[in-house]
Amino acid sequence: MDDYEMEPAEQDFWLAQVARLMDEFDPVPDGLVERSQFAIAIEDIDAEVELEAARWADQRPLVGVRGGAPGTITFFVGDLTVMVNVTRTGERQRIDGWLVPAGEHAVEVRVADHGSSATTADEGGRFVLTEVPRGTTQILVRMTGGARPKTVVTPTVVL
Repeated sequence: MDDYEMEPAEQDFWLAQVARLMDEFDPVPDGLVERSQFAIAIEDIDAEVELEAARWADQRPLVGVRGGAPGTITFFVGDLTVMVNVTRTGERQRIDGWLVPAGEHAVEVRVADHGSSATTADEGGRFVLTEVPRGTTQILVRMTGGARPKTVVTPTVVL
């Protein structure tokens, strides 16, 4: 069996069989492609601005966030910490946030299929966005101070 080589047609047949089995027993989750495209489709970012991806500050499951109850989420990247508290307001939500270190940085909350909402944090690093739609969400913080401007992007989360 070690010397056996398949013809291209036979390889194509078996690869098609494996693909069929994968589709049947382990299909791509609904919406995965759209969520992935949303997560990487960061528009209006200047090519000369450094882009950094934030990480969860806590690796515990976000049961409160996914389950519909209000919740606090903390992200960090380098020396920046982004903490947000999400409060449901009917069909929408209010996002109260804090940036550490504090500063007047631009903050954008992107929600898939709903566009984005933007504000600027005050000098203490606090920001508020009201009437934010629910859905697959990312937060962008554009830090323009310092030697190198950078944009920090949080992981995608369903709020």
